[in-house]
Amino acid sequence: MKIKDLLSKIIIPGFQGQSLYDVSMFFYKGLLEGAITTRASALAFNFFLALFPSIIVIFTLIPFVPIDGFQEQLFISLGDILPSHTFEATKSILDDIINHQHGSLLSLTFILTFYFATNGVNTMITCFNATYHLKDKRTWLQLKVLSIILTLILALLFILTIALQIFSLEFLNSLVKEKYLAQYAANIIIYAKWLIFVFLLFISISILYYYGPADKSGWKFLSAGSITATILSVITSLGFSYYVDNFSQYNELYGSIGTLLVILLWMYFNSIILLLGFELNASIMSAKDEQNLKI
Repeated sequence: MKIKDLLSKIIIPGFQGQSLYDVSMFFYKGLLEGAITTRASALAFNFFLALFPSIIVIFTLIPFVPIDGFQEQLFISLGDILPSHTFEATKSILDDIINHQHGSLLSLTFILTFYFATNGVNTMITCFNATYHLKDKRTWLQLKVLSIILTLILALLFILTIALQIFSLEFLNSLVKEKYLAQYAANIIIYAKWLIFVFLLFISISILYYYGPADKSGWKFLSAGSITATILSVITSLGFSYYVDNFSQYNELYGSIGTLLVILLWMYFNSIILLLGFELNASIMSAKDEQNLKI
């Protein structure tokens, strides 16, 4: 009872006035009855399907980049990154894709990417609302339209992130070259730039959590769940990357296909984190609704 009384007095910022004990009880029940791992598996699989068409779209866009020497430098970098046998086997294909424009291939892969990405977002919404806290009464058409809108928003945020990565570095180098900015100051800005990436990740998750639920009355755009999911996602990605680089034997056991396994596992872990963050938000709202019923 003492632990219960103590937790009942703790109110964490972002819990909308609900005690840690009340939220924890709903969260625990949601974990037991919500089939988190099953939903995460479905979510990871759907986004994994969208991965390869997305890669093809990116590579097909490369010949259209109007930067002198960009394609040649990229081809050399791929030779350094890829395993030698893999690079030799795909050398002619990569050379054709990178250095020659394929408008028809771009159109087809863009359609496939958009289709699979939309399905992934739709699955995410379904997984969100599969929590025992919510019942989704929206029609299939409403969910499809919402999935398309969210996919476009997330795509724009992704493009913004990539553009920031490419052009900010080029802009800083030009400032250093013209002696408008010291090198140490540029290095500080480059490291601080990652805070912007984390912020964009937080905004993306907040958009999904806010517009995804079947009933979002009372939900906040900036929520405890989105903050928790962002922090856990960053920590998990860094930790998983460190583990794969230093301790994993995937490539030795499975060869090149080990990379695909690593990507799928990374998606699976982050899918679990997304669902846990959403479950936290749903638990806060359930605790709030129960409190209102008692009044």
